[in-house]
Amino acid sequence: MSGRNGLTTYRGKRHFDRTREPQGGPTSSGASAGDTPCFVVQIHDASTLHFDFRLEVDGVLKSWSVPKGPSTDPQDKRLAMPTEDHPLEYREFEGVIPDGEYGAGTVIVWDEGSYRPLPGRKKGRTRTFAEALEQGHASFWLDGSKLHGGYALTRFRGGDGSGARESWLLVKENDDRAGRRGTPDARRARSVRSGRTLKRVAEEEAGEQGNPR
Repeated sequence: MSGRNGLTTYRGKRHFDRTREPQGGPTSSGASAGDTPCFVVQIHDASTLHFDFRLEVDGVLKSWSVPKGPSTDPQDKRLAMPTEDHPLEYREFEGVIPDGEYGAGTVIVWDEGSYRPLPGRKKGRTRTFAEALEQGHASFWLDGSKLHGGYALTRFRGGDGSGARESWLLVKENDDRAGRRGTPDARRARSVRSGRTLKRVAEEEAGEQGNPR
């Protein structure tokens, strides 16, 4: 699913009169039509602290929850659990999701940039990136502020009608952009958009609520 119809699950989980998360316009106003598709990595301090890894595919952000976050080390195999598609506008979202709402907690944009699919073939023809994901393995090159080089997402459980929850692995390719830095401390990490930490965002929004204009 893609585009507006692909956001049904996302919208059904949220009350947009209570949360500042974007609803997503009917024409995907956040789209980067004609440009290289985007990616974003957000840190989300919800019931569990985790990273959200999102790739623009067919008008929405395909999304995975990555508990330990993406790594620059090819030896690290990061568990990635697929979540609902998000609107393209979500790549700019940073703030606090209120208590009682789905995913309540603080969000910052840890990294953002563009990506390009790496070639994949099936039965003599080139696959689209959406097809590669559907078939359970997709490779891509990230050009972000913090993440660079080749990565791959590979499904290793579910997605075959078995009823098991889908599980994927996010792994850095062993290229000249690989390193041994792993992933930074999520609580100390700063937003690539605002330079703020999770704590700073939470404090600022609490202050705004305590001092309404």
